[in-house]
Amino acid sequence: MRIATSQYQSTMNQSLQTNQERITHLTQQMASNKRILVPSDDPVDSVRLARLAREEATVQQYRDNIGSIKIRLTKTEGYLSNMSKEMINGRDLLVWASDGGNAAEDLKAMVSPLEALRESLFYNANTIDQEGRYVFSGTLTTTAPIKYDPAAALGSRYTYVGNTNSQNVVVGNGITQAGNQDLKGLEKLLNQLDESIDMLKTPGITANNPALRTVLANNLGGFDAALDLVGGKIATLGGAQNIMATLDANHSNVSLSNRMAITDIGALDVGEAATSLNGYSTALQATYKAYSRIGTLSLFSVL
Repeated sequence: MRIATSQYQSTMNQSLQTNQERITHLTQQMASNKRILVPSDDPVDSVRLARLAREEATVQQYRDNIGSIKIRLTKTEGYLSNMSKEMINGRDLLVWASDGGNAAEDLKAMVSPLEALRESLFYNANTIDQEGRYVFSGTLTTTAPIKYDPAAALGSRYTYVGNTNSQNVVVGNGITQAGNQDLKGLEKLLNQLDESIDMLKTPGITANNPALRTVLANNLGGFDAALDLVGGKIATLGGAQNIMATLDANHSNVSLSNRMAITDIGALDVGEAATSLNGYSTALQATYKAYSRIGTLSLFSVL
């Protein structure tokens, strides 16, 4: 049987091209250590890998959100803890001021530390984070939560102008965590402190003055309410951080499982790939040699 030159060349070129393509493909697989480079390599496993990759991206976003919110919660808890300590010291000072044995000079000496406490609480309530946003304004993060109006009547100069809405951050499938706080209610303590300071400044005031004792008693109740407010928020933040730690550990386990599955499905069997590469390389070399050898033959070579 005779084979036309064009047919022979077409067959040889096709063989060379096929072997070269397989060698190139195997080389790319070995370089990337991936069994599936394009979906056509394994359509079923390609879909599985896409789903795993999507789930892994979602889990990583949850973990990023948790990492970010844990920092915010820790800082907020620190601010509130400092305020709580200041309130305890201020309450102790008011208990001392309520002692009927205090002289007028003693009462006047309490004005300065109470003023410092008032200003410190006001400043801390209007704390700004590193992004320039108010920490305790609810969702109105560009508005200072507590406003001071010196022209207002005594006992109403401090007002809360933030809100109590939550900025919920997604930290799991169907799970959210509030990343912000508010201090609605603290303005009452500041106004009561304002009244106490004003009364203590009154010339000739005595420790047993009924008006003074009423104001101080109200202020002590205000301190208790504010301590309950802040203490409750601190407890909530502590519990939230524990939950975030547990969630992050769960997400870490899911992420590890996803990565292992992705490796099992998509990783290349290097030994098998090397064997195949060697076979195709040998076939390619043999084809070149046969092509070169046959190309030198003619009908006169066998006559």
